[in-house]
Amino acid sequence: MNLLDLINRTSVPEPWSEGEKIPWDEPGFSGRMLKEHLSQDHDAASRRTEHVDAHVDWIHRELLGGHPARVLDLGCGPGLYASRLARLGHACTGIDFSPASIAYARDEAQREGLACTYVQGDIRTADYGAGFDLVMFIYGELNAFRPEGAETILRKACGALADGGVLLLEVSMFEALEKWGRSGPSWYTSPTGLFSDRPHLYLEESFWDEEQSVVTNRFFVVDAESGDVTPYAMGTQAYTDEGYRDLLEKCGFGNVAFLPSWPGGAELFPVVAHK
Repeated sequence: MNLLDLINRTSVPEPWSEGEKIPWDEPGFSGRMLKEHLSQDHDAASRRTEHVDAHVDWIHRELLGGHPARVLDLGCGPGLYASRLARLGHACTGIDFSPASIAYARDEAQREGLACTYVQGDIRTADYGAGFDLVMFIYGELNAFRPEGAETILRKACGALADGGVLLLEVSMFEALEKWGRSGPSWYTSPTGLFSDRPHLYLEESFWDEEQSVVTNRFFVVDAESGDVTPYAMGTQAYTDEGYRDLLEKCGFGNVAFLPSWPGGAELFPVVAHK
């Protein structure tokens, strides 16, 4: 893609038409994303240590009752939650699309002798196993999938739980996603960053589809030396509280409870449901 292609782009894209996700599994992108996961400067990729510690303490005490349990962490990233839960006596399995994050998590588990198993794969198609006491799917990741993909993941999560098992979701507020979709364009320049190791210009534009309640984000990365433009796009699905409840009940869950937002999640909130 070049600058002329950028200028002649479609003015308003159809939801999901130009791409569903950023390429989390691409090796270079995956490695750069790992740095963001581990950063203590922000909560943009994974949360900072103080917030992760607070969440893990709450999960251990409130959801697992302080007793050893089997935990499945979907979209586990570099294992920040799973490793901490394993240190508290739980046996954890994590699945993530990013090879760099999974390699980091495996290295940490091996180094410390943690009861953690990590699988690199797409959670829409990966084998979850069965008999878990808790399935976690946090940080708004459910919203990053088309509705049919979200349903597939939740049905598989229900099947992976033991009878009476608990699902912990963390999802995006409808109003926050609509605001994001209406936020308009933005840009910055950087010598290096998430989208490139080279000096570049980063352009982003956001769109809100009222009918489908979908945010579409376009990202254009302009290489400073060559002028080449690399496009990316992703969609984010918004749901009302009733929409979340209907989706969970459709996938086999009951006793759905919406909880107040927790540390590091101003525009996200936890949802707990039972098989």
